[in-house]
Order: sequence, then structure tokens, then C-alpha cells
Amino acid sequence: MMNYCDKIQYRILSAECAGFEEMVDTLLSGLPADEKILRLVFIGMPQSNEIYDLRRKIICEKVKAYFGEHCPSLSYVAQPPLRGALLLEIHSYKSDAKDAVYYRSVDGMPYVIVDNEEGRFLFGGGFQDDFLNKSIEAQSEAVFHQIDRLLIKEGFPINSIVRQWNYIERITESKDDYQNYQAFNDARAAFYEKTTWPEGYPAATGIGAHCGGIVVDLDAVILKNKNCSVLPIDNKLQVAAHAYSERVLAVSHKQKATPKFERAKLLSIEDKGLIYISGTAAIRGEESLKEVGLSRQLEITMENIAELIGNKGIVSMLRVYLKDKSFVQEAEQLMDAYKLSVPVSYMWADVCRDELLIEIEGIAKC
Repeated sequence: MMNYCDKIQYRILSAECAGFEEMVDTLLSGLPADEKILRLVFIGMPQSNEIYDLRRKIICEKVKAYFGEHCPSLSYVAQPPLRGALLLEIHSYKSDAKDAVYYRSVDGMPYVIVDNEEGRFLFGGGFQDDFLNKSIEAQSEAVFHQIDRLLIKEGFPINSIVRQWNYIERITESKDDYQNYQAFNDARAAFYEKTTWPEGYPAATGIGAHCGGIVVDLDAVILKNKNCSVLPIDNKLQVAAHAYSERVLAVSHKQKATPKFERAKLLSIEDKGLIYISGTAAIRGEESLKEVGLSRQLEITMENIAELIGNKGIVSMLRVYLKDKSFVQEAEQLMDAYKLSVPVSYMWADVCRDELLIEIEGIAKC
């Protein structure tokens, strides 16, 4: 019998270079017709925040026209795809008579609830504030207020978040000696301090974007069945990110919060499992592998992922973030050697440490 872990699906579509509206239409035409669409993540490269804002509005209008009152969670990420001009990542669901799927909105942002005998599953995204005028610090605080309003509205506690995607404009840059990533981490830590985390922090990615300010997507889960669980997965080869020493954190003129996430999170439904693989890089202990080149960093990154998913984990989808776009051909050749036969997207994006050349995240099933 299929359960939630079987029913949820992940796909990546790509559009070749054309007019922006035409590319959006092409991607929407490729959506699966027989599944409930839970989340759409458009990934492209506008040249400025002003163009990003215009294109984001075009995406919102077209998605609303396509879905009507059944809009999925929606976000637009400003990262240049390295294969294709515009990408669309799709999270969808093969629902049956036991599932109720609700399409709702908060503060104008669409989100989706899947409700069944196993649990309630929330898909939210596109949390974003005034990126044209506000600092990263102010945007981060506002975004977590938005998330809080959604969670309160639907009765999900903060610690029900199991997966979070955090896109941070110019992640390693600083203003007044306050790094953008550290500003985001401090706001996240303040939000997370409102509760305890007995089942571990969310799995998460914190990755650079070329524009768009702060954008956050998330999955949250409330389980109903005693045979279901959510557990953190540690990597014995790495220090947990939330346990980093201050030595590896960016200089901050305020508090210096560690990144609050687990290396991975396992959602178990009966005898099936879904593994959320956090953004993973060539880090051993808490130190980056420096000056070893892309090939070695990718190898260590994939070893870290293998450690997280174990022998029974089967990768369903990966995103590969490259600090230098010239790395894409080498990265593809190296990844092809793993013979994964799953959707893999390649983006040009800044990784959270200057010395890291690659970061990989994904989903696995077990």
C-alpha cells in the first residue's frame, strides 16, 4: 500500500532560451496532469533586483491563471541555471481517497496542506520581504514573522518544520562588518529560540542568490500515527552545524549564532522513509577542505551524502550549486560517474564559505 513517502514526487523541467513569458508557459505545460502540484520553484537569472521583481510578478500572474483557486506554493530563485535558461522544480503528490489536499494563502502567498491518517503536511514558500529597500537583517526578521503567521494560522508549531530552503542574496558579502549569511542565521536563531527542538532542527540549505533578497521555502509535518516519526540524521564525519565553534563563524557585530540545521532529517511513515538531505559540502569536522580542487571537494561531498542516507537510501533528486560556472562540465562528468539516473540541476550560486567550490542537496527515499 502506498503511503506519503511513495506518493510525493520530485521533478525538474528545463526551458531553452526564449522570451521569459514563453519560457514560463513552456514549463507550466509540462506539469503532470494526474498529480496534485504542491510546490513550484522557478530558477533563473534576472540581471537586477528590478528585473527580478518584474519577472516574479509575471510568474505569479501566470501560475494564478493556470491554477485558479488551487495555486501551489511558489517561489522564484535568482540563480543562473547552467543547463537551460529557466528551470522549474516540481514537488507533486499522487493523492488517493485517503488524502485531503487544501490550497490556501496567507498574506497573499499560496501554500498547500495535505491531510491524511498519517499526518498533516504543510508546503509553504516564497516567503519574502522588501528586497528593494531593506537590509538582509531586516528582511530576515520580516520573513520569519511571515512564517510564524502561517504556522499559527494552521496550528503547526515552529518545531514541526522538517525542511527549509534559504536563499540569501550575496550570501558571503558584508555590510558594516556584518555578513549577510550571519545576519540571516541570527534572525533564524532568534525565531527558533521560541521553542525547543526534541526531534532536531530542520534539514536546511543556506545558499547564495544573485538578487531577490531573502527567500524561504519550507515543509512542516504533524504526525498522527504512532508508527510515524521524524528524526535527525547526524554525519559522524562532520560536526553538527548548530554545534560549530565561534572560530568558523563569520565576524558579527551582534550575537554570533550558529546555523540551526541538521545534516539531514528522516521522515518515517510506517516502513517507508523520506530523507531530506541538507546543503552538503566538503567539510570534515567543522573545517572546509581547502585548495584541493573541485574533483576532491565533490568526492568528499558525495561521501558525506552517502554517510547520511546509508545503504538503504536511494537518491530521488539532487541540486548541485557551483561557485564558478566554468565548473559545470567537470561537475557533470564527475556526477555521471555515480550513475544515479535521477533529476539533477546545476546552478551557479555562491556557497556559504569562500573556500567551498560546490554544495549539493537533495531528497532520498528508503
